[in-house]
Amino acid sequence: MQVLILKILTYFHWPFESLPFIAIALGAWLTGGLHFDGLMDTADAISAGPEKCLKAMKDSRVGASAILALIINILLQLAALFKLKLLYLYALPIASFWGRYSQIFAIENYNYLHEKGSSKFHKFYWKGQLKESIPSIIVLFFFIVFLSLPQINYQLKVNLILSTILGIFPAIIIPKILANRLKGHSGDSYGASVVLVETFMLIALAIISPSN
Repeated sequence: MQVLILKILTYFHWPFESLPFIAIALGAWLTGGLHFDGLMDTADAISAGPEKCLKAMKDSRVGASAILALIINILLQLAALFKLKLLYLYALPIASFWGRYSQIFAIENYNYLHEKGSSKFHKFYWKGQLKESIPSIIVLFFFIVFLSLPQINYQLKVNLILSTILGIFPAIIIPKILANRLKGHSGDSYGASVVLVETFMLIALAIISPSN
């Protein structure tokens, strides 16, 4: 949906300079801001230290660490999208895919921090990482097939396919780092994983993309 709306705006000659801002605004709107909220709560929890992290995560007030984390990630995403230009058509789906897959990895491999929580239903209805990953694997397969089409520049095609496959590493490493700091995961840290992996992937794709 995010890419479709941006593609429509591009078709109607919407100024490119505004598209990165629209992309991030659409992402926040489509998710209800849950991932950014999770990022902010997780940043506050980590800054509060091991003994107070759960209390800080549940606190409705926003701390300086939360605001800083939000600003840094939004600015990095904007910088990456400006560098990518129209390559966002490929970069956004790749970043979103691995961001959401990081949640699957986190739910499967780490304990849930809160005894009661709205996100605990993920654990209750969990079918195992392999079964839960099947839709993602299917999507990934068709996306790689799409990237293999001859219309795409060969070098760009290779870079995109490699980065798509190698996205598994931040999708595993970032939830692991958060789990080590928090001693587990929660709904907030699931959201933080999504944002951090998306930001990492957008920056990585911007670095390997050709300069115009």
